[in-house]
Amino acid sequence: MKCLSVRSIGRLAGNRSWTCFTCRAQLFVAPVKTTQRSLARQYTTGSSHYSKRPPRPPKSRATALTAAAASATAAVAILAFADELKHNYNAAERAGRVASALSICINDYRTSLNKRDATEDREEQDVILKGCHKRCAERTLKVLEQNGGIFIKLGQHLSAMTYLLPREWTDTFIPLQDKCPVSSFESIQDMFRADTGDELKDYFSEFSEEPIGAASLAQVHLATIKENGQRVAVKVQHPGLAQWAPLDLTLTKFTFSTLKKFFPEYDLEWLSSEMEISLPQELDFQLEAANAIRTQQHFAQIPELPLVVPDVVWAKKRILVMANESGHRLDDLDYLDANHIDRDEVSATLARIFNEMIFGKNAPLHCDPHGGNLAVRKSPRRKPGGANFEIVIYDHGLYRDIPVSLQRSYAKMWLAVIDGDMAGMKQYAHEVAGITDEQFPLFASAITGRDYTVVSSSILKSRSEEEKKTMGTALQEGLLSDLVTMLGQVPRVILLILKTNDLTRSLDENLHTRQGPMRSFMILARYCARTVFREQLEEISQRPGSLLWPGNALRFIAAWIGYLRVELKLEAFELWLSVKRIVGMNTMHYGSTVSL
Repeated sequence: MKCLSVRSIGRLAGNRSWTCFTCRAQLFVAPVKTTQRSLARQYTTGSSHYSKRPPRPPKSRATALTAAAASATAAVAILAFADELKHNYNAAERAGRVASALSICINDYRTSLNKRDATEDREEQDVILKGCHKRCAERTLKVLEQNGGIFIKLGQHLSAMTYLLPREWTDTFIPLQDKCPVSSFESIQDMFRADTGDELKDYFSEFSEEPIGAASLAQVHLATIKENGQRVAVKVQHPGLAQWAPLDLTLTKFTFSTLKKFFPEYDLEWLSSEMEISLPQELDFQLEAANAIRTQQHFAQIPELPLVVPDVVWAKKRILVMANESGHRLDDLDYLDANHIDRDEVSATLARIFNEMIFGKNAPLHCDPHGGNLAVRKSPRRKPGGANFEIVIYDHGLYRDIPVSLQRSYAKMWLAVIDGDMAGMKQYAHEVAGITDEQFPLFASAITGRDYTVVSSSILKSRSEEEKKTMGTALQEGLLSDLVTMLGQVPRVILLILKTNDLTRSLDENLHTRQGPMRSFMILARYCARTVFREQLEEISQRPGSLLWPGNALRFIAAWIGYLRVELKLEAFELWLSVKRIVGMNTMHYGSTVSL
């Protein structure tokens, strides 16, 4: 089997175009005609002392050949027609489910909103709207599960958008994080044969028929390479996924454009636009392999971070073979406690990893860090002073690079947020995403996942149930349409950063740390300060003269002192948190800002 080497992984493979059943029938008929022509040439070419014209075959033989050709043509046409008919039926069924659920939900919302407007009882209004949210979410969930494929992916994305959707929707979609379709072993064998030209047994001495995990786009099987006995994880795309992806994307786009027509204030077309860009990348496992290698190389320069990216063995467009690196879910608290793994340290490590991805120089950003794509395990080789665990990161299909200018403005905005500097927040929010003063409170809540009253006072205390309820109520009372409109205007990379922030924030809350969000924000502030300091050094280096020139030297000293001041304050604050944790004091309700 000829496999792609790691060096050539970045090459993109083209998709085969779809062919209608008539054309396919012609493809099968063509060889028959060619064979007949070649047979005729055998008899009409070459020398013969008897005659230049071949003897005419007996009439019965010609009739048999004609009948055989006609039968073959008819058989191929019937099979092609049956295949085409089945495909069209399945397509109509998928589209019908979406259209039916969409029309019922639109009618339900219009009816419920009219009922809500007809009463002045606030509690009754709340009950009517929440009931409608729940009914429509459950209908939609059923369609997503039945259609599968990218609809599961869409549902997983929506379940994490707690800053945008009512809790009735996000909570209903949570089961999609772990409930994904499984493709049959026979279909995996057929796909492997079609993509590599070999059988599974030709390359693997052992290949588990049951997957160890299944996601919306692919599933993973354990296997052993025959040549060297290496234990590997083989990620295979669901064979039928590529067939339905164009239709499913069209249906997604149709759904959001239809919703916009009936409810213009809820414009979610940017979601389908982002999927049109990101899905082809996620379906190309050669690109995923290249992302994994790049991430591995970047973090190899930061050995103090216990991050494991599985080694890539080889990849094709729909098949990815990587080293088997197993672990436990981050929210498996029993495993963490049994192995004496500090939850606070796991949370802090996650914060360092993803802040490095956002603010690191030339760092790649993993844009899909949900619970199924991260694992934790006890470290077999603990370094002195290092962590006793490792974080394993999977699924490198969706990555983005953050422009340097955006990195710097984003860092300054977060420093202003942590410092409680409202004027600075507004200035850099405008630089980052073009946010106006009127939109700023909403953007601040979206980017932090916190109520604006908390953002304007202190984001260091943990989110309470009362705060979550307040944010949900605010969305239901009209802020949702403003938020949707605003998110449709911001750069797409900001949407992905928002998604990454929200997923990592959710992971952190599931760890139930003793320090709440305080330490994570301190780590964030440290990366932001480094980013700003790096910018200042670059500006100094571009000025005339060397670093020893008085003007440049003074600027360098000022920048260094400013950076050192922030570093020392953050180091002291982290030390104080560590002491409180060691002595068993609760640090989760610290309520004042830290001036940087």
